[in-house]
Amino acid sequence: MQVRVLEMENFRGIKAGRVVFRRHTLLVGGNNIGKSTVCEALELVLGPERVFRRPVVDEHDFTNGTYLDHEGNPVEIRVRVILTDLSEEQERRFGPHLRRWDVNALKFVDTEPGGIEDADAVGVVWALRVIFIGRYDRDEDDFVGGTFFEDPELVLDELDEEVRAQLGQSRSDFTRAHKRVCGFIYLRALRTGSRALSLQRGSLLDTILQLGGEGATEMWSAALASLEGLEPAVGDIEQLKKIRVDLRAQLAKFVNLAPGDDAASFFVSDLTRAHLRETVRLFVATQPSDHLVPYTRQGTGSINLLVFALLTIIAKLKEDGSVIFVMEEPEIALPPHTQRRVTKYVVQQMGQSIVTSHSPYVIEQFEPTDVVILSRSAVGLAGTPISKSDVKTRTYKSQRKQFAEAILSRAVLVLEGATEIAVMHAASEVLDRVSTGYSHIDLAGISLFDAGNDRAVPKFAPIFNALGKPVYGMRDKLNAPDAEDAEENIKSFVRMWDSPEKGIEDLLVAQIPVRILRRFLEEVAKRDDYPSHAPYSAEMTDAELPDLACKVLKAHKGDNRGYAGILIMQCETEDDLPEFIRDVLTTIDADLGNESEFPMPAEDDVTLEREAVDEGPPALEATGDI
Repeated sequence: MQVRVLEMENFRGIKAGRVVFRRHTLLVGGNNIGKSTVCEALELVLGPERVFRRPVVDEHDFTNGTYLDHEGNPVEIRVRVILTDLSEEQERRFGPHLRRWDVNALKFVDTEPGGIEDADAVGVVWALRVIFIGRYDRDEDDFVGGTFFEDPELVLDELDEEVRAQLGQSRSDFTRAHKRVCGFIYLRALRTGSRALSLQRGSLLDTILQLGGEGATEMWSAALASLEGLEPAVGDIEQLKKIRVDLRAQLAKFVNLAPGDDAASFFVSDLTRAHLRETVRLFVATQPSDHLVPYTRQGTGSINLLVFALLTIIAKLKEDGSVIFVMEEPEIALPPHTQRRVTKYVVQQMGQSIVTSHSPYVIEQFEPTDVVILSRSAVGLAGTPISKSDVKTRTYKSQRKQFAEAILSRAVLVLEGATEIAVMHAASEVLDRVSTGYSHIDLAGISLFDAGNDRAVPKFAPIFNALGKPVYGMRDKLNAPDAEDAEENIKSFVRMWDSPEKGIEDLLVAQIPVRILRRFLEEVAKRDDYPSHAPYSAEMTDAELPDLACKVLKAHKGDNRGYAGILIMQCETEDDLPEFIRDVLTTIDADLGNESEFPMPAEDDVTLEREAVDEGPPALEATGDI
């Protein structure tokens, strides 16, 4: 079973939203765009334990905190999920509620006149639609919520007033037992493990006990008997025994105690299952020490990995292929190699994985068509997988790390090489320091993308444009004819700049004051990596400096030793910066700071892409829950 489509109304910051998923989906977007809200919405519908919390929702779960409209009527949270790729067992279990779904058109075939004739067409499969409804109940002065099968649309006019007032409006309940069949697992960001690693009901350890087979009842009985029969008994410890004897003697004066020395005693717990669930704790020893300590004393990264390890055990008990695994920001407190390993495991082992992340090391584990970029518009939240025609897999893989960063950005500036990137970073640092109102490219969310050469810059414009990114381009004056498709590709840039010079070094020395060039040469001449074929002397005239500076810069062209950046950092005012570079940066900053420059898409622009999805292997039945 896999989540195919999620629709939300009035939930958290989302007035209305629709997200399309693939078998493996990476949700990306800026802060507060709605990634966590999407995950929480999925849990409301599919999490067996979620709707049994009290209250299931509260004031802050309604958009803008509005749970009553202007007339005092309750506003409803509605979260719909469409599930496909059902196993044979799931089809039998949910049979009466299944409908035929077109995976290409992303719609039920029975919604169109004569559509039932296409029920057996290629790409038409069985699908299940369920809905969570939450609202404020005046009679109870509390918030209520429930999940229901959503069969073909109810005609509310045909329902009497009492039925219309019901939460589900005559829909059948989608129960906890039904949800367990779905195999939904949710790993939130910033888990402390305080409950996940305890034995409280619904915790990870408790779920493992339940899925591990019979014997849980006997386990608790045996544990309680062991505590009661400790040798020596806790009450026989010398210091406690004396207190017990004295206490019995005094109590006997006022209370009719049972005969014998054991009328008062000490035990390590209240000897109930509930008490044990609250007090039993997992202890772990991690290198370099072999001393066992409570898991809460481990580092944040270790706790996250403990939680993840328990979730993978649950997935195995359910059979990996049957699990819908939702994971938020797996990179927290984990080094890059562990981020890669955790993400790779999830993608390879889970039936469906839905992951949010800001880490390039996580993002690069996903294929480009697995990436769903969330965006907000005047009509709400939208999330659509990247089309195969937008980003070629070969191009994506060859530039995987750069694409990972660009996907997370607000805008992209495509440059021709590493030297240009160093220059733009340094120039932005200077402008941020000396120019009032300018936002550093990092603060503005601009990703600098290395195209490799000047003729390759235009080809990335349509790619980033298709990803919904404002994309800019800058390159040197061409030495050779442009690529055949360059003219058409350049149309996808918001703006494109061609330098007046044939090399970035020529531009820098031509547009930076000589006094800055001298200061630069004086500094770099002291470095061990200064080029020996271009000696600098303090007696050199101003006329000699530009040629020398150009030689020094070209000696380190394209490397990471930062000579071009060092030169830019010598600038102290806006006028010291190269005019061409300064104008590029300030123009982009002005564009991004002006909302009218990039208006929200019209309603038609939010129409989601209709294309086939890699269905993967059929899912298996799963039971249990987190």
